[in-house]
Order: sequence, then structure tokens, then C-alpha cells
Amino acid sequence: MCGIVGYVGSKQALDVIVNGLRRLEYRGYDSAGVAIISDGALVVRKKAGKLANLETLIGSDPMPDSTTGIGHTRWATHGGPTDRNAHPHVSEDGRVAVIHNGIIENFAGLRAELTAAGVVLASETDTEVVAHLLAHSLPEADGDLAEAMRRTCRRLEGAFTLVCIDRTQPDLVVAARRNSPLVVGLGEGENFVASDVAAFVDHTRSALELGQDQVVAIRPDSVVVTDFAGEPVETRPFHVDWDTSAAEKGGYDLYMLKEIAEQPRAVADSLRGRISKDHRIQLDASEAEDAALRAVTKVVVIACGTAAHAGMVAKYAIEHWTRLPVEVELASEFRYRDPIVGPDTLVIAISQSGETMDTLMALRHAKAQGAKTLAICNTVGSTIPRESDAVLYTYAGPEISVASTKAFLTQIIAAYLVGLYLAQVRGSMFEDEIRGILEELDSMPSKVDLVLDTTEPVRALARELASSTSVLFLGRHVGFPVALEGALKLKELAYMHAEGFAAGELKHGPIALIEEGVPVIVIVPSPRGRSVLHDKIVSNIQEVRARGARVIAIAEEGDEVIAEFADHVIRIPAVPTLMQPLVATVPLQVFACEMATARGLDVDQPRNLAKSVTVE
Repeated sequence: MCGIVGYVGSKQALDVIVNGLRRLEYRGYDSAGVAIISDGALVVRKKAGKLANLETLIGSDPMPDSTTGIGHTRWATHGGPTDRNAHPHVSEDGRVAVIHNGIIENFAGLRAELTAAGVVLASETDTEVVAHLLAHSLPEADGDLAEAMRRTCRRLEGAFTLVCIDRTQPDLVVAARRNSPLVVGLGEGENFVASDVAAFVDHTRSALELGQDQVVAIRPDSVVVTDFAGEPVETRPFHVDWDTSAAEKGGYDLYMLKEIAEQPRAVADSLRGRISKDHRIQLDASEAEDAALRAVTKVVVIACGTAAHAGMVAKYAIEHWTRLPVEVELASEFRYRDPIVGPDTLVIAISQSGETMDTLMALRHAKAQGAKTLAICNTVGSTIPRESDAVLYTYAGPEISVASTKAFLTQIIAAYLVGLYLAQVRGSMFEDEIRGILEELDSMPSKVDLVLDTTEPVRALARELASSTSVLFLGRHVGFPVALEGALKLKELAYMHAEGFAAGELKHGPIALIEEGVPVIVIVPSPRGRSVLHDKIVSNIQEVRARGARVIAIAEEGDEVIAEFADHVIRIPAVPTLMQPLVATVPLQVFACEMATARGLDVDQPRNLAKSVTVE
């Protein structure tokens, strides 16, 4: 959740850190703080609320020059979003400052131990415990901050990234990770640690992955990585394939608007290089891996939130193309119900950040049961891809707005490629069938672009309905997960009651929610081909209209029948059934964004949320 930055080098650390926090604020914005070392002293500023509040504080109470420091933007867990609970936290002797992402699960016992030893704690956080433990460990470690960190980490339980500085060692930043994101930025005469490469991409695009239970010590001219026992470990460098401009608004008022507009390019990039000239899918799998895929008898998709909706869409396609049973599981529930997985199961983990804790833990459980694992992820070098047997990156580029948009579409694309590849290696489809679907996928960027060119009626409708207290969404077949995604976006951004339903379930209870004037958005199946679904959704529309609902239909061009039954029709390009989510979702994203804007809400940083959920 939280955003973390550490810097050591020759630049003004405060400038580097604050700019990095600005790029990481999507990870949490309950409070923010910085600590720097200047003339042998720790100088700390922290403030509840968004980063702007901290910047105002620093403007009125300037900080001295420094070339070493750490910074934090918080999503609150232990203790409310107050000034005293904001990070960094400082040891009682004023020597060590610590920032933290995650949860220390045994903090209560550690806190009691410290209190019994006479330590007075100044906050409600679990993080402050670490600051005091580090200070107590330094004499035992002969002043070696990295060794003190290792000793401390061996006492901690839970998920954490920790970054610390010691006022007596002004050219050193030490960090540790367990089940929480941390990357190292490699510069010339300077180095960085951060929870996301976005924090340092202004300065370097060379980065280093950190593995589980590792500690890194960075100085201006060195990076040393060990495990928690102090043994040196091998590290793997990688190159960030996007630059600063990709993480900026680029002339848009909101990151979300920019990311919605980027979807045609994101879809195209996710397809690029995956299809050969002879229209076969290329996923860099070996013959042994292909043989393992031929032995698969079941597919399980694990994901959370928007990614779970992408998995639900994928289920329809993968089952249809491969004839394999597909289960879609909420990762947060997966390992608690004793799921049946084994060597003949392919588990697909979907996560934009690659650090979603619920999904990571579900993935580890699946691996422990012997399942084959494949990650669909947007973030190169993150934990879920590293711990999976294989990975398919979506190449959506940085997604800064908390509410996911382009990640959703590219996750569907990636899952479809996996499904088609399974069909290809298992021989469950003819080559010309696969070729036809790939050609349809190749046309999707232009189809999404067409939708984006015609969104003004959607915006106008959202403004008109801005005072609504509830919006319901209905869909059938692949339209059902689209309905769920549309409702989720409205909940996230407009803070209103929104529910997505399988349209056929309406009469089994949810129809009780229909009252005069309530907006009902219906994702209408194509009247072509599976026309029985179209007929049934028309019947569902009739049911809600008879009870006073205001019906908004998302329907394809050429569907003239639906106009007779809907109060408003939002047109999307005619595409095959399985491709419809790629175009039908876009108006719902625009609708939610405009609704929130009309209600005067913060679209990019909605309350109580964070982009990357790194705690269970």
C-alpha cells in the first residue's frame, strides 16, 4: 500500500524524495513524511493528509541541505491518519528513523517488551516498534546498520518493507523486504530504494530486483544485498522500459482520463510480439512447458477486484476454446477453503502491480500443492511474476489513477492469449479458427479508439445523473463481469451504492431494489449469433422498466431493436461476443469518472483506497 523512497547521492535529497513521493502518492495518501540527515542530526517533517500538506509544512518550516534521506506516503493500518502516526518514526535516542509498508503481525508482543524496558512510544503504529528495536540492535551489531536491520527482521512476523537511516552514518540507507515490494534504482554516484520504479525513473531507468527476505545497503557508489542471515545473494538487474512522460498527465486533467485514452495503445502493446507472421501465438514456452500444458486438466484463475473481473471474462473464452474447466477464485478466499489443485492444474494469477498480497499468498499455496503457475502482470520484476513458473506481461505502462482502467483491458487480452495458446498446443482448435480470433484481437485497438471518440453523450448522462443515490448494472454471459466492473468503478469513485448482477438473477431477489427513476445500466449482448441472450436481456429490461427504472443500454451499432426498450442507448462497435468486454467497459469507465467529477470528488485518489494492496 504505502509509498516508500530512499536516496543517497550528491543531489538535494529532499527534492528527490518529495518528487518521488508525488509519483507514489497513489499507493496511499493518509499522511506523508520525510527524514534527512544534516550535520549529524535527523531532521523530520510529517503531516496528516495528502502530500500537499507536507509540502506546505516544509515551505513554512524549511529543512536544511542534505544528500541522504527517506520519505513515505501512508495508507493507514495501525493507528489513524494523524500527524503522530505519520512516518518516519524515530527511535527514542533520536539516532534512527524508519519508514514501513506492510503489517508487523507480532507488534503487540514487541511493543509490550519495549514498554516493560521503559521505552515510551509516541504513536499507535506497529512501525515505531521497529525504530526502537533497530536502535537497541545497533550496539550488538557494532554499529553496522545493515546487521542491525537483519537482527531486527529476524524478530518480525508479517509483511514488511522497511527503510532506515542512522544520523551517525550520513552516506547510508538500509532497506529490507518480506512479502512487500521494494526495488533498487542504480544511478551514477547515487542510488535509490523505492516501492515502485516510478519514484526514481526521473533519475535512472536501471533497477535491481530484491528477493524475499533480503536486506540492501546503498551508498552513493555501492549496493550490497544479503539475506536475513547476512549471506551475500545474487541479484537480477532490469531496465525500466518507460520514461517520466508515461507517468505524467500529459495535458489531461486527471490521470484516469489519460489512462482511459491510452487504452488503444495499451491493447496494441499487449499484443505486439505475441503473434508470429504465420498467425501462431508466441509465448516463449519450451517444448517441456508445452508438454506440461497438454497435461493440464483444469485451469484456476486467482485475482482480486478488477483483476478478478478480468478473470471472469477469461473463463468464458478459455473454456470455449480449450474445453478445459476454468474456476475463477477470489484470491483472498482461495487458500482458506482447501482448494483442489495439483500437478495437472494451471493456476493463473492476475495482478496489475504483481504485489497484491492476497494473490501472492494464494499463488504460494497453489505452488505448494504442485500446481503449474502463470502470472499475468503489468509490473516487470514484481514478486508474483518472479515466483510464478511463467509470466505474461501486459505492457499497459504505468497506471497512476487508483481506479484501474487500461490494466483491465490488457489483462483480458493477456488471458485471451493464454487461452488461445492452450488451444494451440492442445490442438483443441483448428489453425484457421485461431487465426480468425487473432485477427479480431488485432482490430481491437481501433475499435476501442472508436468508443473513445463517442463518449460525450456518456459524460452528459453522468452529469445528469450525478445526484442519483444508486445505480444498478445488468449483464449476461461476458456482459456479467463487465456489469460487475462498471459497478465497482462507480463505488470506488463516486462513493455511491452500485451493484452488478447477472441479468437472469434479477428476479431472484435484486429486483426488489428497483424503484421509480433508479438508473439501470444494461450491457446488451449482440442480436447476432447468440440472439437468445439478446431476447432474454430485452425481457429483463422490460421487467425493470415496468417498475419505474431508467434504462441505459450499452448496445452495438446496428441493434435497432433495443432503442424501443431503453431510455438511453450508448453505442459501441459490433464485435464478436467474446470481444465485447473490450469495448463495452470503456463507456462505464468514462461514466464513473464523470459522475465522480460532477460530484466534486477526487477521481485519481478516492478515499480509503490505495493502488497496490500489499496487506492481507
